[in-house]
Amino acid sequence: MRKNVKIIYPELSYKLNGLLFKIHNELGRFCLEKQYGDLLEIKLKEVQIKYEREKEIPFQGKDYTIKGNKVDFYIDNKILLDLKAKKFLQKDDFYQMRRYLKASDLKLGILVNFRDTYLKPHRILNSESSVNS
Repeated sequence: MRKNVKIIYPELSYKLNGLLFKIHNELGRFCLEKQYGDLLEIKLKEVQIKYEREKEIPFQGKDYTIKGNKVDFYIDNKILLDLKAKKFLQKDDFYQMRRYLKASDLKLGILVNFRDTYLKPHRILNSESSVNS
């Protein structure tokens, strides 16, 4: 067991996970991704967590900017949250979150699939981030 493991944004992550589990319990497994997002938006407002929905995250190169990356929720300028409602998460879903994290230079992304029988939010870290926590 590793000692001195630092959890990134533990309080905010804990609150978010609690909301995600509430939503999963309320709506079940077979709703649309948009429906989960709509209920999450209501819950975020209730607990007064700052967020932006469907935030565009442009990729910055040396001499260029590429648009087209949109994350479902940009939470409190700290965490990216991507919602899925599909049978299985695939490698592409994880690569997509890594791309979002790299483009936004944030440290933490959470990927959640509401179609799972038992909700398992996945924490994805950006080791290349220059942002201090």
